Amino acid sequence: MITLNDIKEAKKRLTNTVLTTPLMKAPILSKNLNAEVYLKEDNLQITGSFKIRGAFNKVAMLDDTKRQNGVVAASAGNHAQGLAFAAQHFGCVATIFMPEATPLTKVSGVKSYGANVVLTGENFDEAYAAATKFAKENNKEFIHPFADDAVIAGQGTLTLEILEKIEDIDHIIVPIGGGGLISGIAIAAKSINPNIKITGVVASGARGMKDSFEARLPIDSSSVRTIADGIAVRDVTPKLLEIILEYVDEIVEVSDNETANAILFLLEKHKLMVEGAGAVATAAIMHNKVNIENEKVCAIVSGGNIDVTMLSLIIDKGLVKSFRKMNLIVTLMDKPGALMHLTEIFTTCSANIVQIDYDRNSIKLEFGEAHVTISLETKGEEHQELIRENLKQNGYRYKQI
Repeated sequence: MITLNDIKEAKKRLTNTVLTTPLMKAPILSKNLNAEVYLKEDNLQITGSFKIRGAFNKVAMLDDTKRQNGVVAASAGNHAQGLAFAAQHFGCVATIFMPEATPLTKVSGVKSYGANVVLTGENFDEAYAAATKFAKENNKEFIHPFADDAVIAGQGTLTLEILEKIEDIDHIIVPIGGGGLISGIAIAAKSINPNIKITGVVASGARGMKDSFEARLPIDSSSVRTIADGIAVRDVTPKLLEIILEYVDEIVEVSDNETANAILFLLEKHKLMVEGAGAVATAAIMHNKVNIENEKVCAIVSGGNIDVTMLSLIIDKGLVKSFRKMNLIVTLMDKPGALMHLTEIFTTCSANIVQIDYDRNSIKLEFGEAHVTISLETKGEEHQELIRENLKQNGYRYKQI
């Protein structure tokens, strides 16, 4: 059984190596929701994620023989980087098994700490099976990313840091994948003050722990699919579920669209680069999945290792949803001056063209017609309505995409 003392001892091992990350107030969320909302910014950790806490604590507790034999892990990326850092710090070899679709930024991060990387399997669970087999066959210490007492105790140090700053916190909201983070946080919080509410947040595309929590027995997901790859865990570990049933008050879920909104919000309003898993707690607050009125609330921003391609896609979709970008397909006559006349309409409306493509060969077109696919920078919903009205007045057929 993991105790508060285990977590306090873990904090001592992490001192002077693992960062005490900022706990910052979120003024917009606080004002909009009539609460005091704080963000625990563990995306600013040395390896970009809270996972270094548990991995470092575990390796620090190994004896010299086990360290010399080397350590092995399976990870979607963040535990891998945490373990690679810890192994490098203690002078042992780390071999990390990662799903084949792991973002390049996470693979590169692991390799930068000197670890060996093996890409295998379609998800965490398949990588996990390969890693445990390798560790057993080669007499190496397997470091589980969440179902390990030392790892859980390390993650629980987040609670100690929160309560050092805000003793009277009412509510902590935590991402859930395998459950190691919320287990450590909840054990520490409830041991210090049983009245602190603990809410877990899963991705709607990886809701195994939520289903298990509600059924009070392990229910594995048939498949997982979410942009929050750090919490895309298919199978539920009975030990973690037992802890969560005892210490966690509720579990909610957020969609990928809600997570993407939170990523963009944190980037724009808080200047924080946050990955999907790191944004789900904020997403739950933004989209009213939890009742926090008149409370002091802390959302755990658990990681920031987002793939740049994914970030670009999220930003682009976010601009469209917030009426700052407008994508159109306009049909016009394929003749000299037709395109110039179209662009003059956008100039009149003060809309800036950022991308344009001219197609005269589509089989959907009548002879003598062309399609222009165009992206515009716009200044809100009213501005877009003005553009649509001008296109109609000038006789253009168009489709907004």
